[in-house]
Amino acid sequence: MEISIIIVNWNSTDYVRGCIASIYEHTRDLSFEIIVVDNASPAGDAALLEQEFPHITLIKSSQNLGFAGANNLGFRYSTGKYVLFLNPDAKLVGSAINLMVQGIRSLPDVGILGCKLLNTDLSIQTSCIQTFPTILNQLLDSDWLRLRWPKSRLWGTGPLFSNSAKPAQVEVISGACMLVRRAVFEQVGLFTEDYFMYAEDLDLCYKAERAGYSNYYLGTATVIHYGGKSSNREWAIQMKWKSIAHFCKKRRGNLYALIFRIAMASAAAARILTIAGMGFFGNTFGTQQSRRSASTKWRSVLRTMLTPSTQASSFGGARKAVPQCGASQL
Repeated sequence: MEISIIIVNWNSTDYVRGCIASIYEHTRDLSFEIIVVDNASPAGDAALLEQEFPHITLIKSSQNLGFAGANNLGFRYSTGKYVLFLNPDAKLVGSAINLMVQGIRSLPDVGILGCKLLNTDLSIQTSCIQTFPTILNQLLDSDWLRLRWPKSRLWGTGPLFSNSAKPAQVEVISGACMLVRRAVFEQVGLFTEDYFMYAEDLDLCYKAERAGYSNYYLGTATVIHYGGKSSNREWAIQMKWKSIAHFCKKRRGNLYALIFRIAMASAAAARILTIAGMGFFGNTFGTQQSRRSASTKWRSVLRTMLTPSTQASSFGGARKAVPQCGASQL
């Protein structure tokens, strides 16, 4: 088997149906298998996928394993030389998988290969590549700065704005669509299951780099990623920042993680006060709705950064919550 395509489902059957249909429609001259891991979806309708697509392998987990755990479970049932981890809310545009396989074959040092992700309006989803999180790039992360200096090394998104057809070396590939050699994935120890949701893609890319491989972005392969359709936004923001803080602790140490929390809490508080001040100028600095949304986001960040906890207590309760199985843009 040349490629195993692993899709994790949590109450996303309609999206999975569209995702699988696009794979069959656009993937040619490759031997592939599709493995769907149902992550204990309350809807209980995953069996419909087997009826509609009898050639897929459906694995029903009795508990919600999170994104990392469910993908690792699917991997253990796979046989492909290459493994594609694909979000349920993704849809291929043209021969994306064929192009990605061609790309990974041509790169002997590749760890993980990613593609161009598009929003539903076909604009580029800038989260499809990024740098590893640091105190500096997270403090300066804002839409205004990103739009003004889109090619800055702080964000690592320069290749998104290049017309080159060649794969570009990057630090982080989005977990929404990741192609990896089976041997590499096994060598680095699969996804780290410390992360229930979010940052597991950061961690996998980090492990691949530490093992001596390079990660690449291929802009000629395109996938539409609907993103965040089964997550409660405020809950998802908290989960994302817990995961990033844990990445800092796990990979850079306790002191760095503490400074990171203090810095982000201070930045969140400053942004909340700034947004509140904007309200005195009417709609000069955005609508009331946009300010309220931004305020909600940064209040969630502030609460998360001010509530240090062990990883077990941070994510243990999440297994009973409402996750979308996959990283997405917030």
